[in-house]
Amino acid sequence: MSYSSRTGAQALVESLERAGVETLFGYPGGNVVDIFGFLRNSKMKFVLGRHEQGCVHMADGYARASGKPGVVLVTSGPGATNAITGLATANVDSVPLVLVSGQVPLSQIGTDAFQEADMTGICRAVTKHSFLLKSADEIPQAVAEAFYIATRGKPGAVVIDLPHDVQLQKTSAQYPERISLRAYHPDTAPKPRAVAELARLINSSNRPIFYAGGGVISSGAADDLRALSSKADIPIVTTLMGLGVIEKTSTHALGMAGMYGTEAANIALAEADLIIALGTRFSDRMTTTLKTKGKIVHVDCDPSSIEKNVSVNLGIVADIKDLITTVSSRIKPNSHTSWMKRISQLKRSSKNKVRKFKTSKIHPGAVVEAVAEAASDDAIIVTDVGQHQMFAARYYPTPKPRRFLSPGGMGTMGFAIPAAIGAALSMPNEKVVALIGDGGAQMTFNELKVASDEKLPITFIVFNNSSLGMIERMGEDSFVGNFSNPDFVMMAKALGLKAKRVSLVEELKSAVTNAVKSSHPSLLEVIVDADAKI
Repeated sequence: MSYSSRTGAQALVESLERAGVETLFGYPGGNVVDIFGFLRNSKMKFVLGRHEQGCVHMADGYARASGKPGVVLVTSGPGATNAITGLATANVDSVPLVLVSGQVPLSQIGTDAFQEADMTGICRAVTKHSFLLKSADEIPQAVAEAFYIATRGKPGAVVIDLPHDVQLQKTSAQYPERISLRAYHPDTAPKPRAVAELARLINSSNRPIFYAGGGVISSGAADDLRALSSKADIPIVTTLMGLGVIEKTSTHALGMAGMYGTEAANIALAEADLIIALGTRFSDRMTTTLKTKGKIVHVDCDPSSIEKNVSVNLGIVADIKDLITTVSSRIKPNSHTSWMKRISQLKRSSKNKVRKFKTSKIHPGAVVEAVAEAASDDAIIVTDVGQHQMFAARYYPTPKPRRFLSPGGMGTMGFAIPAAIGAALSMPNEKVVALIGDGGAQMTFNELKVASDEKLPITFIVFNNSSLGMIERMGEDSFVGNFSNPDFVMMAKALGLKAKRVSLVEELKSAVTNAVKSSHPSLLEVIVDADAKI
C-alpha cells in the first residue's frame, strides 16, 4: 500500500514504529479495531493486558526499568477512563509514557454517544499534554510531538485521542525527521551564575548533605553524584524514588529520608548547614519531617517545583546530570572529618535501634532480607503500596539505579504485578521480583495471566497479614470494613503459575531462595506477622 492511500490507522502504527516503539501494551475495542488490524504485521511486540489500568502500569514498569517511554493502546469510553489511574501514577512520578486512546467519530463527540468519554477534559489534571486529532494528516506529527513532550524536560504522560473516523481517513503525511515545538522548549542548561553560587556554598559549608530524588535517576546522574559525593566528602540521603542512587552500604549513604525514612537520614538533614536537593518535589512525606536551620539549594528541571513546597536559598532550573557535570570541576576535594564522624555515629545509633527479626512469626523485614540474599545486584525489585513497600525501602540494599520500582506520589495499590511484567519485558536478562501486599494483590491479580502467557520468570511474593496494614496502623486499628483474603496459591495456579505458601520462620529462607531462583513465573505467599509495624 502506498503512502498516498494508507489510512490513519496504518499511519499511526507506522509512526509508533518510527518513534522507536518496540513493545506496545493494550486492550482492543470497537473504536480501535482498525488499528489492531495493522498490528498483526507490525514490528512491535503487542502485549495484551487483562485490564486497561494494568496495561498502563505495565508500560510504566517498562519505562522505569529501561528509561525508554512506555506506550499503550486502548479503546474509547471505559477503555480510556480505566487508564486514568495508570496515567496519574506515571505522570506524578515523572515517568515518560504515551497512551493512544480510541474515540467516537468526530461528528458524535458531545452527543453522549456509545462509549464516548471526554479524554481531553479528563486528562487535563493527570498528564503533561493531550491531543485530540481531527485529521489523519495530523497523526505522524502528533505522535512525534507526543514522544518529544513525554521525554523532554520533566518526563510525564501524554495522551493521543484518536476518533474512529480519523483512523479511516486516507493520508500521505509522513513522520517528521526533526521536532521543535515553539510552545514547549524546556531550557535545562545550568546558568553560569547559579553554578558559581552552588560551588561557593558547597566549598564553604561544614555540614553539607545531598538529598537525591528520582530526578537523579531519570537524568542518568547517579554515577556523577556518587563521584562528587566522594570527592567533596558529602553524605547522601534519598527519597523513595531516589533509592538506588547510592548503595546503602556506602560510607556516604544514609538511606531514605522522610516519614518512613531512617532516623539517621532525618537527623542528618536537620543538622546539616547546607542541603543540596536534586530532582525531588519535597513532597508532604518529606516536609512533615523536615526540620532544618541550614540553607537549602533546590535543583530541578521543572521550574514549577522550585519554591513550591519549601522556601529555598538558591533555586536552579537545570538537568541534574548537566548541573553536576558542570559544577563538579569547581568543587574542591574535601574531607569533612567531624561531620562524617557524626554521620557514622547516627548510622550506628539508627542500626542499633532496628528490631531484630527473631520472632515466632515471619517478620516482613525478614522476607525482604531473604530476597536480598537470594537476588543478584542486577535484580529488579517492584513493590506495591503499603507496609511491605516501606519494609522494602528500608531493608532492601538497592545497589543500582532503576532496580527499585515503586509508585511514589499517587501511592497506587495494584501497581506491582503489572509493573513487574513491564519491567521483565523491557529487561529480559534481569531477574524481576514483585513484592505485593495482600490488599494490592487483589486489585490486579488477573494480570498474572499475562506473565504466564508470556512465560516471564518473575517471582511474585505476596505478604499476607490478612489486613490492610498500613491503613489500620494509621489510626491504630482503624475500621476498614470486612477484609478477607482468597487462596492466593490456588488462584495463581489457576492462572498458570507455580505457587507455594510458607508460614514457618525456619522455612522462609529456602522458600524465598527457591522462588527467586525459579526460571518460571511463580508466586510465593508468605504468612507474615500481622502485628509487625514499620
